[in-house]
Amino acid sequence: MKRMLSALLAVLMLASLLTITVSADQDLLAKIQERGTIIIGLEGDWAPWSFVDENDQLMGFDVEVARAIAAKLGVEAEIIPGEWDGLFAGMDAGRYDIVVNGVEVTPERTEKYDFADPYAYIRTALIVRGDNETIKTFEDLKGKKTANSIASTYMNLAEDYGATCYGVDTLDETLTMVLQGRVDATLNAIVSYTDYMAQHPDANLKVVATTEDASNVAIPMRKGAETASLLEAINKAIAELHEEGVISELSVKYFGEDISK
Repeated sequence: MKRMLSALLAVLMLASLLTITVSADQDLLAKIQERGTIIIGLEGDWAPWSFVDENDQLMGFDVEVARAIAAKLGVEAEIIPGEWDGLFAGMDAGRYDIVVNGVEVTPERTEKYDFADPYAYIRTALIVRGDNETIKTFEDLKGKKTANSIASTYMNLAEDYGATCYGVDTLDETLTMVLQGRVDATLNAIVSYTDYMAQHPDANLKVVATTEDASNVAIPMRKGAETASLLEAINKAIAELHEEGVISELSVKYFGEDISK
């Protein structure tokens, strides 16, 4: 009887230890707090969301939002720039804890990732060369050529309207292709276009249409029990930053308008 009891206790203790180990492995927030840093993926070449300034410092709206969220979590933001089409793969592989990159929430993305509450709202602009008179609406994209980041919502939308899309890495490349006539149009956030034109006032470009509804911009992370506490903590941080007016101030700083509401 004593042997059976001892064996049962040993099994229970082992099960308890395994449960603790599994929980520790699954709790990403605990890992982040123990590490002292949250690893964040973003492009780093999509002004004014993220860019390298004249002092070789990584700056931008998303960069400052990411750092503000990290501060709320009591950790440092370790920001690792990468190309757009590799950010989600990097998060899937565990190289990034989260992605803060003006990510629009879509039904397809919510099937695979959990999203925090929105921190910004944007509309998509249809951009063409200044002398283009054949494209005036999104429907006019059928049979036309566009350039956009691979697997972006902008590429998907252009393809939905029947365009042939060419993948590029940066907004500058995209707009250069439009200016050179290598593609007919591109789609991008209206605020990114506005910032580009502020830096290149003589660029022969124009916006001919924008989406009626604004898209929710939010932070994705891997789905599951692993990220449940992190999602809750980031939502709390975003709520506080909204309430304190921090995101609103950063929005005006980088976009010249408040896109946080």
